[in-house]
Amino acid sequence: MARSGKKSIIIVQSVTKALGDGGELLGQLSEHSHGKENELMDEQTKFGRILAYGNTSESFDITAYYDPADAGQNAVADALDNEEQIKIWEVNTDLNANGKHDAIFAYCLVENSNKDSAGDGLEEFSSTLQVYGKSQKGELDPLPPEMLDFGQYGFEQPGETGATEPAAGA
Repeated sequence: MARSGKKSIIIVQSVTKALGDGGELLGQLSEHSHGKENELMDEQTKFGRILAYGNTSESFDITAYYDPADAGQNAVADALDNEEQIKIWEVNTDLNANGKHDAIFAYCLVENSNKDSAGDGLEEFSSTLQVYGKSQKGELDPLPPEMLDFGQYGFEQPGETGATEPAAGA
């Protein structure tokens, strides 16, 4: 069955954060991809073809509507500016059979960070994070509702004050 891209979120964390500090949700995320590519070694010998796996490269590409106050976007840009590694989690927002979130985790180096002003008037933030070594699959304990419901708002009765108005662009 096809899965909605809205069922994944990206969390990033600077490697310089103190032990116990949480990660930052990458806000205003419009799209992302996680890709792996393998360089194949292909040689001809007197006795035929030799085909073998070579080096594997892996990366995360993220695009979000630019928000100068977004802690996740700033963590990615700062990692590039400071030439530091950053941690990334791609998290499935649905709970699995164990009552946890399936996730992919990796240490990354930020290859690029771009802020684009498109003709439609909306600025975008994009970045490529190259995986250092190899990503790891695992599970995260249930995330707090404010992370899962980011950009959403709840039901109101007529006359309520709208104390939790939707974020701009939500």
